Amino acid sequence: MTKPVLYLIACAAGPTQYIDRGVSTAQAAGWDTCVILTPAAARWWEDRLDELAELTGHPVRSQYKLPGESDALPKADAMLVAPLSCTSLNKWGAGIADTLALGLVSEGAHMGVPVAAMPYFNQAQRAQPAVVHSVEALREQGVLYLDGPDGYESHPPKQGHPEAFPWGAALAALRLHRQQRGA
Repeated sequence: MTKPVLYLIACAAGPTQYIDRGVSTAQAAGWDTCVILTPAAARWWEDRLDELAELTGHPVRSQYKLPGESDALPKADAMLVAPLSCTSLNKWGAGIADTLALGLVSEGAHMGVPVAAMPYFNQAQRAQPAVVHSVEALREQGVLYLDGPDGYESHPPKQGHPEAFPWGAALAALRLHRQQRGA
């Protein structure tokens, strides 16, 4: 039996330094895991992208493919945006899909693919009025947004612990979300 395919999509937020932990956690939970990074997040891993590709068995994507190129990744059964930065949240909530990462989840949410997102940003960023509107917009589209007691609680500025990002909790919530959707 083939494993379900997870697109683990990461933005330029602290826990992306540890995306390999997220991949390993997803693989241990039974997912065939593909990594998609925002262009800014890809810069963090540019010297180690081959390491991520070897870990997943798939190329790491951060850019749209060129016309005529075939898809490099298998079709996603679910998508998890973790960590989701404040910038990417607000772009996604406004319908701006100017990166492959945001384009995939923007379409996926409307193509029947279960999509979950766990943010990672500080309380000052969380206080921006656009955040509330963006979260509401994603939830209206059926995205499981994991914040507060059910996900990630925003941390005080300069006091985050990216190495302690709750990959397992995000994956467990996504699995339940997928089951509830009958996927």
